[in-house]
Amino acid sequence: MSQEVWVPIPTILYWAWIVPIFFGICFTIAYRREKRRLSNGIWFSLFLYTFLPVLAMTILGLNNHPLIIISVGIFVIFLIIIMFLFTLQALLLLWNALIVWKRESHSLANMLTLLLGIIILVLPFFTNAINNKLPSPWSALIIIISNSILFYVLFWFYNYLTMLVLYQFNRPKLNQDYIIVLGAGLLNGDTVSPLLAKRIDLGLKFYYKQLRKTGKAAKMIFSGGQGGDELVPEGQAMLDYALKQGLDEKNGIAETESKNTYQNMLYSKKIIDEQTNNAKTIFVTNGYHTFRAGMVAKQAGLKADGIGAHTARFFLPNAIIREYIAIFMRNKYWHAAAIGLITIGSCLMVWIEHRYGIR
Repeated sequence: MSQEVWVPIPTILYWAWIVPIFFGICFTIAYRREKRRLSNGIWFSLFLYTFLPVLAMTILGLNNHPLIIISVGIFVIFLIIIMFLFTLQALLLLWNALIVWKRESHSLANMLTLLLGIIILVLPFFTNAINNKLPSPWSALIIIISNSILFYVLFWFYNYLTMLVLYQFNRPKLNQDYIIVLGAGLLNGDTVSPLLAKRIDLGLKFYYKQLRKTGKAAKMIFSGGQGGDELVPEGQAMLDYALKQGLDEKNGIAETESKNTYQNMLYSKKIIDEQTNNAKTIFVTNGYHTFRAGMVAKQAGLKADGIGAHTARFFLPNAIIREYIAIFMRNKYWHAAAIGLITIGSCLMVWIEHRYGIR
């Protein structure tokens, strides 16, 4: 008679840790090779959502009651916060929209949380109307397609948020040759706005920190052209502001031709290439803009990572949604193809279910 072999729990857990470690290594390699890749978020999610269950099993396997109680308490608090945010997401979005409405211009870009909040509130009524007004195959088809596309969009939005948060931990070495500060709109046509001032101040902070610790002075490129309602180019107004803050004139350069982020990077790269080869470069913008700006820098052929200045909290939801839309549209043809396949697959699934009565 064969004897049963019982594998001790610690041994099982030992082998279980291989899975999150594997995904963690994959993420680390991919992220070190290229920080500005959206797909890195998938590797990180695979690591995180295998790490957490294995950690939970390890804590339970230790049979340490105080540790178990503390861990369960943390998990419950986290779960309550998530449920609270999910339940009140529409109201929170509308509340944010009200604050933005009072403090910012009433442009479409500043009304994204308002639109999203209304959509979330209306969606259950839309689903109910579809179920009540249309026959079964058509109602099922519309709901399945809508839910599948929504899941697809949210999947990439989650990956974008993951990479945006991780990108905030980017800490460039204090050996830079150039610091590019990206422009934004001017007040009254010639005055640096508070948002833009924070970008310049962060660039100056890095400049002085590097100078103090290494003795190496980077050149600062202030990049921004002149808008139709501006009296001077943004780059020149930014340079003037930096000089008033004590920047050495010989280390300040105004790039005054660019009209968008891509041109910021492209024209700044042209200035850098004219002066030196293989320059170490970083760029400065606001935190919510760093990840997309990094992708644009790569598109322009500029090897540079960014650091982000602080942004008012009330402004972040609209800004983050706007950035995601811009990133999503960068690969609009691939996403259109994926959504097309989702639609065809949904149609096929509903047809098979209706044709053969499969439930």
